[in-house]
Amino acid sequence: MQRRTLPLIASLACVTSLVACGDPAPVERELTEAAIAAVSENPGAPTRQLARQLDDLFADETLGETRAAVVMHGGEIAAERYAPGYDAETRFVSWSMAKTVTAVMIGMLVADGQLRLDDSPPVPEWQRPGDPRGEITLRQLLQMRAGLRHTEAGDPPYDSSEVRMLFLDGRDDMAQWAKEQPLEAEPGAKFEYSSNTTVILADIAARVIAKGSEDPEVRRRAVTEFLDARLFGPLGMDSVVPEFDASGTLIGGSLIHATARDWAKFGEFLRNYGSVDGAQLVPRKWIEFMTAPSPRTEFYGGQTWLNNGAADEDNPLHPIAEPQGLFAAIGHMGQYILVSPRQQLTVVRLGHSDTPQRQVLLAQLRDIVELYPAR
Repeated sequence: MQRRTLPLIASLACVTSLVACGDPAPVERELTEAAIAAVSENPGAPTRQLARQLDDLFADETLGETRAAVVMHGGEIAAERYAPGYDAETRFVSWSMAKTVTAVMIGMLVADGQLRLDDSPPVPEWQRPGDPRGEITLRQLLQMRAGLRHTEAGDPPYDSSEVRMLFLDGRDDMAQWAKEQPLEAEPGAKFEYSSNTTVILADIAARVIAKGSEDPEVRRRAVTEFLDARLFGPLGMDSVVPEFDASGTLIGGSLIHATARDWAKFGEFLRNYGSVDGAQLVPRKWIEFMTAPSPRTEFYGGQTWLNNGAADEDNPLHPIAEPQGLFAAIGHMGQYILVSPRQQLTVVRLGHSDTPQRQVLLAQLRDIVELYPAR
């Protein structure tokens, strides 16, 4: 009897010691009325769970500062919330989410027959006899494998091609500066993410839309009217303000401003494969191209990030590995439009998070995504 009792007593003592000496159990933060009110009447997920996950986006300081969040399910707003000082009328800068907009514009010109995906694009500097850059195709530019010497991040920062193009010697004619860079790899052979490449795409679009005009105002007006008529107007994205450089080129890699709701509308447009209210604004096959992996990396398509191989920490969508087919427009410092066709889901998060914070942020966004079943 004694031999059986002593182990039991010892076990109970251990448990008592752990309870007494261990860290106190975390106290879950009480949901406020504002947190619950941010969720719609029929959000497509458990209301309190969605309110909790959304509340954590705004309250958890370890994931940075969330300024706006919109969740859309089945084409309807499931939840929407803003930090103090921001609201539904606030325009938020896209940073690199703009790249995906630029890709859609290029797709419209391809559909119009004005550009061809596997041809050398209309860049006069590259068409001179013997220039190896004449081998670069439009497809390779879209998939970030042109081979040009574009270094997105530099140490020190002013060594970055992006910084030089946006703020230093390239700022007045960004596309010209980007196009002048030499090859550092064979066209098509190497993936290298590059804002400079997207500005080249924006310049190509301007050359086509403005019919070759070099006049900055003509280029700016032509591209603005094209985007308003062909994309932003039909989507009801009334808040959009694009920025242009001094040469009239859309800064299509980083500087488009819009409200959180309008960014969500753009995500829904992608989720519906280029369709809105029954109108096909860009061919479905173009969105399929944008969201299919390129030959040089499984987690990047045409100016769009994919969750293929999201177990790989090099994937900017890590750790959102499920459901299969989720893709995203991603911007500097934690701007996200997550699109999951299988869940009829679009999630927009806008704010300010540094690199370590974005790892925590993405785990939190994954928790929101997982509230919705895939079909």
